[in-house]
Amino acid sequence: MKKKVMVGMSGGVDSSVAAKLLLDAGYDVTGVTLKLFSNGDIEIDNAMRTCCSLSDIDDARRVCYKLGCEHLVFNFKDSFKHNVMEHFTESYLNGRTPNPCIECNRHIKFDKMLNRAESLGYDYIATGHYAVVEYDEGLGRYLLKRPKDRTKDQTYVLYSLTQYQLSKTLFPLGDLDKTTVRGIAEKVGLVNSRKPDSQDICFVPNGKYAEFIKANTEEKIVEGNFLDTDGNIIGRHKGIINYTIGQRKGLGISFGRPLYVVSKNSINNTVTLGDESDLYTEALFAEDINLISVDEINEPIRVTAKTRYSQVEQPATVSVNGDGRLLVTFDTPQRAVTSGQAVVFYDGDIVVGGGTIV
Repeated sequence: MKKKVMVGMSGGVDSSVAAKLLLDAGYDVTGVTLKLFSNGDIEIDNAMRTCCSLSDIDDARRVCYKLGCEHLVFNFKDSFKHNVMEHFTESYLNGRTPNPCIECNRHIKFDKMLNRAESLGYDYIATGHYAVVEYDEGLGRYLLKRPKDRTKDQTYVLYSLTQYQLSKTLFPLGDLDKTTVRGIAEKVGLVNSRKPDSQDICFVPNGKYAEFIKANTEEKIVEGNFLDTDGNIIGRHKGIINYTIGQRKGLGISFGRPLYVVSKNSINNTVTLGDESDLYTEALFAEDINLISVDEINEPIRVTAKTRYSQVEQPATVSVNGDGRLLVTFDTPQRAVTSGQAVVFYDGDIVVGGGTIV
C-alpha cells in the first residue's frame, strides 16, 4: 500500500515541486494550503507578494489539479494569530526581535498540520524547505542536515523540530538546487514555475513592523530616552518598537557621528546608542533549547553557530549554564547579536540544535 503524504503547499514553486517529486516516488499525495490570515485582517493588498493569500491558495489548487492530486485548505487562523502574530507583537513590545518563521514552523506547520495529517490517516507530512532528514543508526536519532544548495539552506528556521516531528517529515528538495527546481516546474508546466519567492514576513509584507504592532496592541507606544553607553540621556526616541539592534539610519536625530542601536530596555523604555564597536559581543545566553543530534549537553562542545538566518556560521563553544540555559562563546566577537532571535549550532552539515537568544 502506498504511503500517504500531506504536502504543505504555499502556492510557491518549491512546495509544488516537492509534491511532484513525491508523486514520482510513488507516494499517495494530498496538497494542503494553510489559511493563516485574511488579507483584510492585516490590511494588505491582494497584489502584494506574500504567502497564504487568496491568490496563493488558487495557485496551489491549480498545481494539484495539474498533478492529479487532491487539494485541501485548513483554517489555522486562530492558532497563527496567537502563536505567531501575537508573539511577534509582544516580543517587540518587550524589546526583543522575534523570528516569526521559526514560530510558524514550531507551532503551525510541524505541529498543527502534522497532528491534522495523522488524525486523517497520513503517514508523513512534507514541505518545500531546503533541508535534509536522515536517520543515524549508530546514534539512534534523526538528524537535520544542511541541503545541497547552501544558498537556500533553511535549517536555521527548522532547528525546533523534535525527533518525532523529524521522523514524520519529508523534505524532497534537500538534494536539489533552486535552478533545478524551477526547471522541473517549467518542464511539467506548473503555473507558478516563474513565481518569485515571497519576501519579508508574510503578515507584514510591506516591512512596516511598527505600524503592524501599533494596529495590533492596546498598549500605547510612548516616547522615551536615548542613552549613551555610559547611561547619559542624549535625546528622545519615538518608542522602542521602532528600533532594532544595529540600526543606524532612521534614528530621527543627528549626533555628529554615526551611532547605532546597541540595546533596548522595555522596562525603562530606553534605547542605548553607541559606536559600531559597541555592537560586538563574544558570548550570549540561549533559552528554550531544542537539541537534535544529541540528547543533552553535559560538557562544553565545539560547534559553529549563527545568530541570524543570513549569517555564515562562526566557530564557538557551547556549554551548560546551570539554569536550563546554554552559554555560547564565539572565537571572535559577533556583530549585533539580538535578543529574541535564534542561535543555531552546527557540527559540519548537521544541526546540533538551537535556542532563543536571551
